[in-house]
Amino acid sequence: MRIKLDENMPSDLTLLLKKEDLDVHTVYDEQLAGSCDESILEAAVKEKRALLTFDVDFADIRKYPPGKHCGIVVFRLPDTRWAALKPRVNQILEWLKSSDLYHCLVIVDRRRIRIKTEKIGV
Repeated sequence: MRIKLDENMPSDLTLLLKKEDLDVHTVYDEQLAGSCDESILEAAVKEKRALLTFDVDFADIRKYPPGKHCGIVVFRLPDTRWAALKPRVNQILEWLKSSDLYHCLVIVDRRRIRIKTEKIGV
């Protein structure tokens, strides 16, 4: 799986994902820090990468509908420190063993993980 991490994601997440043998790029790696959301997602789509972020603007399916990107995971956690994020990331990694983020919007909060997929045939 190919992943792009938004600038608001901790560097510990990069290390964990690389340890899981995932292909990870960060917004900082590509000098996209401070870029608008559209530019960041455009880069992720061009590179066929799922985007992981704390930016809740990416959860707007009217602006970023499933099926128009390679996957977006939005973490909606009150505590954005690594200690609070890590257990939720581990749950996502476990889910990815049997599923795929491609074309999905995944919203992760303290209690649940919601997955919105592209509507086919509608």
